[in-house]
Amino acid sequence: MFIINKIIQIFFLLTTIVFFNLTNVNANSNDSNVDKMHFSFDGVFGMIDKASARRGLQVYTEICSGCHSLKHVSYRNLSGIGFSSDQIKSFASQYEVLADPDSEGEVTMRPALPSDRFISPYNNSNQAKYMNNGALPPDLSLVVKARAGAASYFYSLLNGYKEEPENFDSSNGYYNEAYPGHIIAMPQPLYGEDVEYLDGTEATLEQEIMDLISFLTWTGQPELNERKSMGFRVFLFLIFMTTILFISYKKIWKRVKAGLI
Repeated sequence: MFIINKIIQIFFLLTTIVFFNLTNVNANSNDSNVDKMHFSFDGVFGMIDKASARRGLQVYTEICSGCHSLKHVSYRNLSGIGFSSDQIKSFASQYEVLADPDSEGEVTMRPALPSDRFISPYNNSNQAKYMNNGALPPDLSLVVKARAGAASYFYSLLNGYKEEPENFDSSNGYYNEAYPGHIIAMPQPLYGEDVEYLDGTEATLEQEIMDLISFLTWTGQPELNERKSMGFRVFLFLIFMTTILFISYKKIWKRVKAGLI
């Protein structure tokens, strides 16, 4: 009996660990102006919708990349949302990066390669601040992963540009219901119909925001789908092994109790 109790305890411990690692932590924000949303990647079995992430890349490329970088993402990583090698090469070649110095020490520009990281819109942080009235646009690579409840917060933020209340001074920025203090330096980036989706999806404001969040969730956790898939298989394996061990235990001890051993 002692052995089977240990087996059960180990099983439940491992199950807890698996479920903890499977679950995409998206805690509620304490801010009442942040709506708790449900996304395709939420929960134990949630997955990032790759088609949505590809549309989100288009939103980022056409709207967000003018101010925000993705310095932790390489072009070749786009294979994770369904890009082929040729598509990655074609996408990367639209941009230019500094080449290695030539024999005379001159540095020229060359088309970006799949191994290159996404180019930054600014040469350095000082230039970024100067171009944005002293505000430094954050890098978006890990923006969803870095904050508890970030997906819901990001959704509320992009939906939070409203008319400011009476007697509210927004001279230092833009009024936003979800942003702490309700004054944000970033003007409203999305209005709906900002892009013409390549797959024909209607580009409503809701759709653009959800797609951008899918993409930025992927940039922060590119292994999320594989991790959850592996975790589920491990969970099934644990159930199978626990069942086998329990049956073996019953079979062995049945003979012992019957005096056959």
